[in-house]
Amino acid sequence: MTRPSMTETVDRITIRGDDYALSWSTGARGVARSPYLELGDAAGSRWSRLCVLSSVHTQQGQDEALSIDEPTVSADGDALLVSIATRSSHWSARRFVVRCTASAVELRVEAEGFGDITDVTLAGGDGILPTGASGTFRSSIDAASLYVPTPTEPVAFVRPASAAALLGIVGDADPGRLHGIFSPPPLALAWGRSAPTGPTVPPAGDWLAMSVRAPVEDLRFTTLAYEPLDGGFLLRLSYEGHTPVKGVWRSPIVVLAPVSTPLDALLHHRADLVAHGFAEDAGSVVIPWWREPIFCGWGAQVARGGAPAPDLCRQDIYDEFLAIMRAADLRPGTVVVDDRWQESYGTAQPDLDAWPDLRGWIRARHAEGSRVLLWWKAWDPTGLPVEECITDAAGRAISADPGSGAYLARLRAIVARLLAHDGLDADGFKVDFTQRAPSGRSLMPAVGSDGVWGIAALHRLMAEIHGAAHAVKSDALVITHTVHPSFGDVTDMVRTNDVLELDVAGDPVPVADQLRSRHAIATRTLPRHPIDTDQWPMPGRAEWLDYARVQATLGVPALYYLERVAEGETIGAEDLAVIRATWDEYRRTLR
Repeated sequence: MTRPSMTETVDRITIRGDDYALSWSTGARGVARSPYLELGDAAGSRWSRLCVLSSVHTQQGQDEALSIDEPTVSADGDALLVSIATRSSHWSARRFVVRCTASAVELRVEAEGFGDITDVTLAGGDGILPTGASGTFRSSIDAASLYVPTPTEPVAFVRPASAAALLGIVGDADPGRLHGIFSPPPLALAWGRSAPTGPTVPPAGDWLAMSVRAPVEDLRFTTLAYEPLDGGFLLRLSYEGHTPVKGVWRSPIVVLAPVSTPLDALLHHRADLVAHGFAEDAGSVVIPWWREPIFCGWGAQVARGGAPAPDLCRQDIYDEFLAIMRAADLRPGTVVVDDRWQESYGTAQPDLDAWPDLRGWIRARHAEGSRVLLWWKAWDPTGLPVEECITDAAGRAISADPGSGAYLARLRAIVARLLAHDGLDADGFKVDFTQRAPSGRSLMPAVGSDGVWGIAALHRLMAEIHGAAHAVKSDALVITHTVHPSFGDVTDMVRTNDVLELDVAGDPVPVADQLRSRHAIATRTLPRHPIDTDQWPMPGRAEWLDYARVQATLGVPALYYLERVAEGETIGAEDLAVIRATWDEYRRTLR
């Protein structure tokens, strides 16, 4: 790799890589007065006026730039390092660093001092300029489209570049929070030159990838926000006051790289993490039974009705589901016992009223040639000692704490009890609700916790579940919807997760289109992991059947419905015959 070139004129410095140019003014109109670097493509078309003001706010004080030095440029191996020191209202020293390689521009902020980080902003921040202008400054948006690699409601994998986006592990179905379907998703976005034409298909033209590089243990933030406003934007990492700094602290790196398509942005993100040792290149060894068709009881529970769906997770009802499948000659390789077989989520003891003999029931499935996964609700503290939990200001348990050694020991023992041959003898877990991560500045870690937070805490939680499962059964299967490349070592199969409904105009988005978009993301970020194609929820019988016909092209077929899809839409024998035919054809591809 060659070092990018640098040229200097009377009033401008320009660094050129293979497919980009970065430049800034010098002299009276230099960066100290106008804090922007011009980023464009090789032909000179601008992507953004990148703001060099980045802030590292803390519980102890806001970080505002009081003055900005002119950039200094130095060689850094095959790269050029642009360093811009700023005088901070909070930190004893702070600088914005731009590392230019032949193929990419890398941004980070460094701070020195003391404080508990709340928010970090990059490509924008707070400050006071020599002109007297003050407040929050942002980089410009010189693009039309934004690609967001996570399912949202409204459905908008492709949206205008002026629309906000959030990537992370906090979300649910409440307004403005339905973006945790993948949690975490790849921490990558992409700008496109052309305006979006629909929610799932990116327009043609040039793209600029924006991705986060850091070891997973340094991803101590809960969310990465793309915050546009009136033609400008900044990126915000939410640390929420749970990352203490004593000395020098460096932010994760934001990598800007020209790419041909937004899916190439995901390939670049994965390759970049692998190259730096922050993601594994290989996935788990795929066990043949993992690829067998899945029956998951959740959709059938919901469709049965008459009681809340979790109350219908019962041994007698699941026996009825199995009888329906036997009558249709449907033989699932894997059966998922869904929400809620547990007496309480946190302790994972079977509810004996609902499942009087779960061990015997699993043994019967094994005798039939099927494996059994147990649905697992991540983070839930129900039944746990409060001393092992993250608590709120009132002392209430909000979630299990992966930073608590006592909780992790309890978790390992629970997993062993559920999977061991002398325990329940289940075969693994379908892990759900990873987007229910604790979030808030007032939350307190458990007694004796090391305080791990954010995405790093979720990775530790998943590492304990996955490691404990495989310690008991080497072929255990752990299914998650953690689609970030650095989570490849703690999941065996990626679940595409719940289907959504409408685009921003209120028009229905076909289920198959949504799932193709999700499949494209997962296969770029975790290409060696099997895909659980899910099947919940379906808008109606016709679309359920349409999706069932294409599931095998997208991964492992999963069946959720047996009796009805929606009110008044009964599933008949001829419908289940379609499922059987798709399973038979799929199984032929496995030989």
